[in-house]
Amino acid sequence: MSVDDNAHAPVGHAPVAKPRADATVEEDGRFVLRVRLPLPDSARPRLLLQLRPKKGQSEETGRVVALESAGPDEWRAVLETAPALAEGRWDAYVLGAPGEERTPLLPGLRDLRTLVSGGDGRSAPLAVRIPYATKDGRLAVRTWLRASHAEAGRIVFSGRSMTVRARLFGPRLGEGAAALLYRRGREAAVRQTPLRAEGDQAFTFTVDYPDLLAEPGPNGAGAAAIWDVYVRPAAGAPRIRVARLLDDVADRKAVFVYPAATLGGVTARPYYTVDNDLSVEVAPTATR
Repeated sequence: MSVDDNAHAPVGHAPVAKPRADATVEEDGRFVLRVRLPLPDSARPRLLLQLRPKKGQSEETGRVVALESAGPDEWRAVLETAPALAEGRWDAYVLGAPGEERTPLLPGLRDLRTLVSGGDGRSAPLAVRIPYATKDGRLAVRTWLRASHAEAGRIVFSGRSMTVRARLFGPRLGEGAAALLYRRGREAAVRQTPLRAEGDQAFTFTVDYPDLLAEPGPNGAGAAAIWDVYVRPAAGAPRIRVARLLDDVADRKAVFVYPAATLGGVTARPYYTVDNDLSVEVAPTATR
């Protein structure tokens, strides 16, 4: 059973050396960890998921889950679907006896087959959890928690545009629905393009790159600019970020690499951010 806890373990002796965990996401969304942990059955280790703080901030409350004995040197933890984890990156640790230092979990096998379907049967609000290995070789869980969501799908390219197929979760598409591109920076600009509904909350929209090139970047003509992609479900409705969250890829920025179009010495290229949100980069060709 999972409980919320302050989860700040004092510095002391680590309970075990390099525990490793296999992770499985089940059909009902539960998250199961099987931890290889050489401890006697009388021990009471716990799993700690600690939300990674933003730069300059301190750690806040984590989530502690009991580890139950599942065989010789093996323990099992189940993270239920509720309560949902806040959006972010959660690092996994083992907690031993009180006063012992938390020990990072290493990643073992990750069975994510139930996530590959791409969101079939999902409804809003969306609570997405994907276990992954960090760059320094530890186990973590990437989470998203969104009341409404626009899931990006296939992107088709022409020489001067891109057409995005997506699906809306939450609000219904209505009159005045549009895709909105917001340029980052103090002197923000907005570009709007209509949506084409395709039934069952699916839709497409086309972004013409010349429309983005016509607006000078926030640092002047010829400077790079980033345009973030949103959907407005109907006239006057709040905008919703377009992202790709509903599969087994926790970090797709370096995995999904799309072609760049060159127009008059400037290139335009869609990409996914570190949060798996869809954006378009416009930059002088010489700087790429």
